[in-house]
Amino acid sequence: MDPRRLLLAASATVLAAAGALVLAPTAEAATTLGASAAEKGRYFGTAVAAYKLSDSTYSGILNREFNSVTPENEMKWDATEPTQGQFSYGSADQIVARAASIGAKVRGHALAWHSQQPGWAQNMSGTALRNAMLNHVTQVATHYKGKIDSWDVVNEAFADGSSGARRDSNLQRTGNDWIEAAFRAARAADPAAKLCYNDYNTDGQNAKSNAVFAMVQDFKTRGVPIDCVGFQSHFNANSPLPSDYQANLQRFADLGLDVQITELDIEGSGTAQANAYATAVRACLAVTRCNGITVWGIRDSDSWRASGTPLLFDNNGNKKAAYTAALDALNGGTTPPPTTPPTTPPTTPPTTPPTTPPTGSGCTATVALNQWNGGFVATVKVTAGSARINGWTAGLTLSSGSSVTNSWNASASGSSGAVSFTNVAYNGGVNAGASTEFGFQGTGTGPATATCAAR
Repeated sequence: MDPRRLLLAASATVLAAAGALVLAPTAEAATTLGASAAEKGRYFGTAVAAYKLSDSTYSGILNREFNSVTPENEMKWDATEPTQGQFSYGSADQIVARAASIGAKVRGHALAWHSQQPGWAQNMSGTALRNAMLNHVTQVATHYKGKIDSWDVVNEAFADGSSGARRDSNLQRTGNDWIEAAFRAARAADPAAKLCYNDYNTDGQNAKSNAVFAMVQDFKTRGVPIDCVGFQSHFNANSPLPSDYQANLQRFADLGLDVQITELDIEGSGTAQANAYATAVRACLAVTRCNGITVWGIRDSDSWRASGTPLLFDNNGNKKAAYTAALDALNGGTTPPPTTPPTTPPTTPPTTPPTTPPTGSGCTATVALNQWNGGFVATVKVTAGSARINGWTAGLTLSSGSSVTNSWNASASGSSGAVSFTNVAYNGGVNAGASTEFGFQGTGTGPATATCAAR
């Protein structure tokens, strides 16, 4: 037997006899996320932005901690094919090369998505768009053939809410078989890569996850090539980690698929956040076919929802309590999970948005910006004041030359200069002090501030 296993077994016996349930730190315990995950035959990865690789703190954490990387924006359609038929791989290649240099896997993200499409694709429809999408999938997957562990072939194709319907998009309007067609094209281009469907708000059993389950089950029955399902796992006080998270992962795994936690971030701080991270990690470890976890960014300041401080390292790159809890869970410790999911925001929220809810009625809006060279994704948090609101409109001003290309969870008015976003049917009602979020993507420079008017 491996001497390390004997040592750990002996340590566990002594601790159990003493009534302790937490794995004692020893020189033999893995001291990084990636190393600990690898011992369990899994990966622990992060989303990476190419332009941040020159940041020594950022790169130092990446090189030390993670054994899988996902390009945050650099492999999306607008980045890899900005002009039809002309492909641009420079930034994505940079990330793939860094992964190879540290021995990390690469998750490709994402080949086909209704969002972050280049302008030329947004203006297409029907057969022309279908053919362009299939060519894009084929060309990009072929370029990275042999270098990608798992591809998010299709991203976010199902609608939110209780309908269980497909999301209405230009791709969906090319025909209901578009997802199947994308998977078949990806398999033909790179037979060795695992092919995944990826989505959010599917972490527990609900109408949306049931619809995804039915599609995947149908694909398996008919021999459509699919190997894995990705669960984004973006959690906060209004959308906490569900109590049936592990059971939901398991039911997908029972279809004969790998399951992956693909974009994990948990807003909050302190013990509540740490416990939630530990619970998510243990859920993956408990499902044999959950083969990896990816957090969506390295430091809180790198997050698309930075104001919620949702990651494992603080703005300065220091390890947070959430990091320790995740590593302890990976190493087999038993940091106790919360008895119920967190139902209130952290008692010490980030400095932005304001540390207390607005004292008056109405609403406020704050912006978390993910900016890269030539484009951005903005996530806007709308927070109700001292009284419930039943609708809201957020106003933002874009700099000259910048424009909105698409949005989600809100209805947009205008695409340049002064623009506004109004709630959709399912997120207009916000209780006093609570929040909801919407987002939009654009070209140029994203806005740093927003206004809010309640209805």
